[in-house]
Amino acid sequence: MDAISLFYLIIGILVFDFLLDQLLGYLNYTWYSKNVPQELNDVYDADEYAKSQEYKKTNYRFSLLSSSISFIAILIFLFYDGFALIDTWARTLVNHDTLVGLLFFTVIAAAGEIISLPFSYYSTFVIEEKFGFNKTTIKTFIIDKIKGWLLTAILGGGILSLVIICYDWAGANFWWYVWILIFEISLLMNMFYARWFVPLFNKQTPLEEGTLKTSIGNYAQGVGFQLDKIFVIDGSKRSTKANAYFSGFGSEKRVTLYDTLISKLTEEEIVAVLAHEVGHYKRKHIIYNLIASTITTGFTLWLFSLFVDSATLSEALGVAIPSFHVGLVAFGLLYSPISTITGIVMSSLSRKFEYEADAFAKDTYKGEPLIDALKKLNKTSLSNLTPHPAYVFFNYSHPTLYQRMMAMREN
Repeated sequence: MDAISLFYLIIGILVFDFLLDQLLGYLNYTWYSKNVPQELNDVYDADEYAKSQEYKKTNYRFSLLSSSISFIAILIFLFYDGFALIDTWARTLVNHDTLVGLLFFTVIAAAGEIISLPFSYYSTFVIEEKFGFNKTTIKTFIIDKIKGWLLTAILGGGILSLVIICYDWAGANFWWYVWILIFEISLLMNMFYARWFVPLFNKQTPLEEGTLKTSIGNYAQGVGFQLDKIFVIDGSKRSTKANAYFSGFGSEKRVTLYDTLISKLTEEEIVAVLAHEVGHYKRKHIIYNLIASTITTGFTLWLFSLFVDSATLSEALGVAIPSFHVGLVAFGLLYSPISTITGIVMSSLSRKFEYEADAFAKDTYKGEPLIDALKKLNKTSLSNLTPHPAYVFFNYSHPTLYQRMMAMREN
């Protein structure tokens, strides 16, 4: 395939992805007005349901606008040889492959941030504010952005540098070394994310002594789960929405509860949510996810290694000099259909794991408190109770509330 044909293949893939996303979003939109299943009639009262409908419609319109602008921006960038302009400019400033690659991606990241920043601001301070979710101050918003940029520059730049160095050193076999590198980084992130990175954005404090901690301890002991680290995170610093998650292995394993979760749920419901998180650990879902993502990463890197130094890939983006960084961008655009398929597989696996964790919580604790907790969490997030099945299939990492509730009550 020549460069021109490859260029229009890239355009075709981008157009297909955009239209697929819009079709799925529209199908989901058409289901907003469907009757709520009888079993979920107690989630919202009439006023709350009307508010949830308006919240979903507002986010749909906002998503349609933001995604359309991003789509148009990337098309303009491609048709006017934006990648070639950045590559040429970077080469006038530095002459080392690694530095050229870093400068190239820095400019692209900055351009993306310039486009996305107004939307991020509007989402936080207009939409989330209007519906009573936002607790983020302007100061926190700015500090979060600066910290995010610094982390991206340090970690992203460091990893990218190592990848380019591996490529320069190992040639066609670079993907083996990069695969090992990414696996090690993933392992470290799973182990130490809560210890190293969460404190940069949120305050974590050990759960204070009391009946809740005692109940959690009694449950953990009853299922043979050693749980010494239970932390509360100040999620209310940014939003009224609630969450809980499990992270780490071995001595680093911990459960983190949002303070908003503790304020919204009863003690029994919180223990049920925690039982669900313990279920993920007991059923080895974290390990399985790590294995699945490692296999997917290895396949992607191997496939990339077949095309990385292709002059045709570079020419398709209008770049005269083949390079790792341009090849990576072109491959990323071409890989999108495969990425969609792997994403569907991973989401399906995730939904399966959620059912298993729910079943574990029901079998080792109680099912109804978990159902009640899920109803409250959906209510306080103004969640969609009637998502379209196609939208769920492509985008949901969790089953719907109705699916989870019926599975727990039927089994």
